[in-house]
Amino acid sequence: MTFNDDNNDDEGGEVVPELKLRVEGNDDVNEKRELMPLIKWEMATFSTPMLAVLIFASVALFPTIFLPSSPSMWVAGMAFGYGFGFLLIISAAAVGVSLPFFIGSLFLHRIQGWLEKYPKKAAFLRAAGGGNWLHQFKAVALIRLSPFPYILYNYCAVATHVEYGPYILGSLVGMVPEIFISIYTGTLIQTLADASQERHGLSAVQILLNVCGFLITLVAIIVFTVYAKRQLRKLQREEELV
Repeated sequence: MTFNDDNNDDEGGEVVPELKLRVEGNDDVNEKRELMPLIKWEMATFSTPMLAVLIFASVALFPTIFLPSSPSMWVAGMAFGYGFGFLLIISAAAVGVSLPFFIGSLFLHRIQGWLEKYPKKAAFLRAAGGGNWLHQFKAVALIRLSPFPYILYNYCAVATHVEYGPYILGSLVGMVPEIFISIYTGTLIQTLADASQERHGLSAVQILLNVCGFLITLVAIIVFTVYAKRQLRKLQREEELV
């Protein structure tokens, strides 16, 4: 993803890119349809312990090579549910955000040069590197909640001089909503797949629960995003005053 640092931005413009929600749009549906055969093959081929290892490895390693790990999180929801699925994902995510952080230190000057090319768009990232431990923790958690690309921030964080402690803890706390949303998506996919395989429709109660779950998920995404963007603006203004 690239940023266009437009000099004609309105004063007080957005600090982070706008969230682009696709509410079960055609692209989302097609993506899941394309992935379903692979997910079904994976779940049918591998034993439960091996499936857990594969999920852990993909969530831990894919962000390092700029590949999305959301499908693996869906599989975790389908196979293990909210309990073990959450523990599996959060532990793998700790590795997934740590590897790029340390790898990025090898390219520190190049990343800093990239940030200098887009000062307005990167200003809130730099704000995360200032202040005390608590300030950095809060800023990182808010960045994780915001629409800023997850994979990109993994590498950019080290160039903002944020310490590893608040970076890793803030990342994990900020990723909790996304993880639960991914697990919910997996359980929903599993429910629909079971209904399709058994050739019977969902009951009225199941439809109601799925619709309510989807609406709650959508509202949660909007609320977290709006809150994160407002707080990031506040942190950026405080950093500019300092």
